[in-house]
Amino acid sequence: MARPCAGHLPGFPIPLDVMHPFDSQITPTVPSSLMQRVDGLPPARIAVVNAGSVPALTGIRDSADAGLAEPILIGNPAKIHATAEQIAWDIGGLRIIEAPKETAAPEAARLARDGEADAIMKGQIHTSTFLKGLLPSRMGLRSKDVLCAHVMHITRPGDDRPLIMTDVAMNVAPRAALRQACLSHAITMARAVGIEAPKVALLAPTEDVVTAVPSTQESADIAAWCRATYPELDVAGPISMDLALSSAAAKVKGYDNPVVGAADIMVVPEITSGNALFKLMVLGMGACAGGLVMGCKVPILLTSRAQGPAARLASVALGAILARAG
Repeated sequence: MARPCAGHLPGFPIPLDVMHPFDSQITPTVPSSLMQRVDGLPPARIAVVNAGSVPALTGIRDSADAGLAEPILIGNPAKIHATAEQIAWDIGGLRIIEAPKETAAPEAARLARDGEADAIMKGQIHTSTFLKGLLPSRMGLRSKDVLCAHVMHITRPGDDRPLIMTDVAMNVAPRAALRQACLSHAITMARAVGIEAPKVALLAPTEDVVTAVPSTQESADIAAWCRATYPELDVAGPISMDLALSSAAAKVKGYDNPVVGAADIMVVPEITSGNALFKLMVLGMGACAGGLVMGCKVPILLTSRAQGPAARLASVALGAILARAG
C-alpha cells in the first residue's frame, strides 16, 4: 500500500528559548530509502510495553497510519485510552492488554514467544527495566549462547545513506567476543537494508595500536577476526572517527584504507563514547536514529525517551524489515 512521505511526519522540535548552541533546528525525518525498503511488507505486529505515554502512542500511531505496524498496546488500559484521546487517536479496534508496569515486558516476551507478536517496542519504561523483562534466557526469546547487541541506523538530513552503529545503549564495556557479536548483528542489519558489502570501522582514539589504550589492540584483534570471517568486506581497526568519516582527514594523515571516508558500520569501544556520539548526531545534526536490540527471537525496538516520532517510525520500519528477514 502507498505510504505517506516520511518527511511530513511531525517531530519534537526543541523550543528556541531552551536550545543549547549545539542543538540543531532541523527536525529529524525518516529516510525515504528505509521506507521504500519496507514498502510492500505486511504490517508487523508490534507489542508496545507500557504504552500509555504520548511519545510511545504517537510513534506507534504514525507507524500504524503508515501501514508498518499492527499495534498491541500493553500497560494500564485507562492510561492508554486517556492518552489516545489526548492525541486524537481512535484505538477502539486495537488489542489492549492489561499488565502492571513490572509485568508489561514479560507479557510482551510471552506474546513474541507464542508467535503473537513480530517485534517488541519500548514505551514509557526505563531501558534497564525493559530489557531485564525480555533478555534473560528463561523468557524464551534467546538462546543462552546468543549474545545480544543494540544496533542503530543513523541518517543525516538530506542523505539516505545510513551509518550503522553499535553498541550505544545496552552493553556497557563489551570485550572482544561481545564486540564481535555486535559487529555480526550490524552486518546483518546493513545487508537487510541493502548494503551487501558494508565497510567496517572499529573505532578507537587512534589508528595505531597503543599498549596504554586497550581498545586499540581489541579493535585490531576484531578487525583480524572480521577479515577471516567476512573476507568479502573491507575493514579498518583501530581507526579514529575522523579517518572513518573524512577522506580529507585521511589524506592529511597519510592513512590509506578502503574504509576511509566511507564507513557503513562503526563499532564503538564502549557505551559512553557511543551514546555521546549518537546523541550529538541527533541533537546537533538533526539525524534520524532508529535502533534495535538484535539477537532475540524478534527484534526489540529501543529508542531514547527524548527521541521523537521519526526515530520511532524508523525503528518500526527496521523491526518490520528484520522480522521478515529472519
